[in-house]
Amino acid sequence: MYQDQIINKLVEEKIITISPDKPYTYASGMLSPIYTDLRLTVSYPDLRDWIATDLAALIKEKYPNVSVIGGVATAGIPHAAWVATKLGLPMIYVRPKPKDHGKGRQIEGRFTENDQIVLIDDLITTGGSVINAVKATENEGGNVIGVGSIFTYYLSDTKKNFADAGVDFSPLLTYPQLLQKEKEMNYISSDEYEALKTWHEDPWEWGKKFQ
Repeated sequence: MYQDQIINKLVEEKIITISPDKPYTYASGMLSPIYTDLRLTVSYPDLRDWIATDLAALIKEKYPNVSVIGGVATAGIPHAAWVATKLGLPMIYVRPKPKDHGKGRQIEGRFTENDQIVLIDDLITTGGSVINAVKATENEGGNVIGVGSIFTYYLSDTKKNFADAGVDFSPLLTYPQLLQKEKEMNYISSDEYEALKTWHEDPWEWGKKFQ
C-alpha cells in the first residue's frame, strides 16, 4: 500500500493546501481551512499509479464481485480508467446530466443488469454528486454495489447522505487519516492541527467566525 507516499506527494506538490486564517469557500458555501485539488493528480505518473494500485486493491477487498468500474464525470473518469485497467474490467462513465443532443445519453459504455458496478470519484465532500451518479446508473438498470474515492473529508453530512441513500462507500483516504499523518510527518503545526480538527467536528459553525 502506498498511503504514506500518496500523502507526501499530495502535500509536497500543494495538491492539498491549508489556510486556517483565510479559509477557502466550497461550492456549497461552506468555509474551510483546507483545499484539495485532486484534478492535479493526473499530472504525476508516480502518484496516479500509486492511487490506482491502492484503489484497485481496496475495491477488490471491499467488492470482490465487481464486474464494471464506473467513473463519475469529470475528475473520476481518468482514475476509473486506470483502476479498470489494473483490474482487467470494463469501464463506463456517468455525466452529471444527459446530453442534449445525439442519443441523449447520461452514461457512456456498456453494462447489463447482472453487472456489479463500483463508481469512482476523486473527492467526496458531502456526496451529493456521486449519489446522483448512482441514481442515474440505477435508473438505467445498473446495479451499483459501492462507491470508491481517493479522498473524502468524511463530514457528518457525508455519512448521513450515504446512509440515507443506502449507498456503500469506501474511500482510500479520509480527512482524519490525512490530518494524523500530516501531524506525524510535521507538515502542520499543533495550532494548525487544532484548527483543522475543530473545523472537521463542526464545519458550518467553524466558518461563522469569518462571516
